[in-house]
Amino acid sequence: MADPTPAPPPPPAANAAPKAPPRNQALRMLGLPALPRKLPSRNWMIFWTVSSAITAGIIYDKREKKRAIAKWCHAVEHLSKEPIGDNLGLAQPRKLTIFLSSPPGDNLRVAQDHYTEYVKPILAASGLDWEFVQGRREGDVRAYMAERVRRIRRGEEGSEESDPEKVPTKDEIVDEFRKSRGIREYDGVRGDIVIGRHTWKEYLRGLHEGWLGSLAAPREPEPLPVAAAPEGSTEDKPAEEKPAEEEKKPQRPPQPRPHNTTADYPTSFLPASTPNEFAPSAPIREPHLLGFLSTPIRLYRFFNRHKLADEIGRQVAAACLCTYREYQQLAATSDSASPTADSDAPQYEQQKELQWEEKDWIKTVWKEDDPKDAAAAEIPEKVRAKPIVMDPRIAERMRRFELSPEEQERASRIVVPEEEIEGWIKGNLRQLYRWGAKKAFEKKKGPNVGDDVA
Repeated sequence: MADPTPAPPPPPAANAAPKAPPRNQALRMLGLPALPRKLPSRNWMIFWTVSSAITAGIIYDKREKKRAIAKWCHAVEHLSKEPIGDNLGLAQPRKLTIFLSSPPGDNLRVAQDHYTEYVKPILAASGLDWEFVQGRREGDVRAYMAERVRRIRRGEEGSEESDPEKVPTKDEIVDEFRKSRGIREYDGVRGDIVIGRHTWKEYLRGLHEGWLGSLAAPREPEPLPVAAAPEGSTEDKPAEEKPAEEEKKPQRPPQPRPHNTTADYPTSFLPASTPNEFAPSAPIREPHLLGFLSTPIRLYRFFNRHKLADEIGRQVAAACLCTYREYQQLAATSDSASPTADSDAPQYEQQKELQWEEKDWIKTVWKEDDPKDAAAAEIPEKVRAKPIVMDPRIAERMRRFELSPEEQERASRIVVPEEEIEGWIKGNLRQLYRWGAKKAFEKKKGPNVGDDVA
């Protein structure tokens, strides 16, 4: 007779491997591997957490920046559908003027990229026309703005001298062609968009110089006597012995000298042809900070570009919609960004615009020029290092672009479609999903055999 009680199992060996835990049957049937029994190490957790946070911040800021730009593009796109001119004939569209110049310590490409990224999309959506004024060195914008105002004064006062030997410029040829074809000039408010505090300073200085300065150019200073060159210098060598590269290098034309100074404003005479209101202007932010020690501030600005895009978009949209107001006069304050500023003089809103950008400028801007420096000698007047001086007659005639409450309310109701700001991956996944849903619910077609015959 067999024993009903089974024998106990043999004891496990001392060096036997531990038994593996049972695998999840659901994951095994889906063909998925088993989950890890423990989390990654501390260093790997730190790495993946920091990497994910940086990636999420970049993606979020990029999407919100595209959303802000698209919002203001939708706010002005109705202008592109309006007809140009009327029944009287052809007319030119409204044209804005974009002023930009190279920021302190950098080249013009930085300002051009800033314009292309934040300003150009909104201007293109509005359908307006615009022209550029680009300054590659300090004082170019000042000289252009002053000459533009003097050209207006000459036309109003009839002081244009007709020179038969004068070669017409490209703009004059285009203007004559349009007049011969009956294309009228735009009769309305145009406006200026000024990018950066450094460009804004030159813009205001040129505006004052054009209206308060004389039409005649100042007398050029007499050249200093040339000292005798030592023996063996390159100046005594004939022209054929000089390198060919120096002869082929084009020389930059000299910058025109200013027709007045800031000290001449109170005693200057305002022409009778001065309009009661100047063309409105819009100073645009251009954050530009250099240096390795400024990396934390630069990172903060990098992850908040969507806020910058929204602010710039609002100002550019106001310029496109042509809604503006007067510049305000501020109370005189004792503190000032520049120690040379006059605290007793009245302060205007134009002087405080974008003033915080001066803290980011390099120190060489505020350094006095060396007389031996040839590059500094080419600039007849330093504008960026000096405080802004406003004449009350000019300040009261200036206007600033600003959105009206009605336009702000209309822009706040604009909803940007998600498809307009999504990236490449999400866009393709969305198209794939729609294609699959269309195929799944599409009615299958059978063979075309005609009507059934009974």
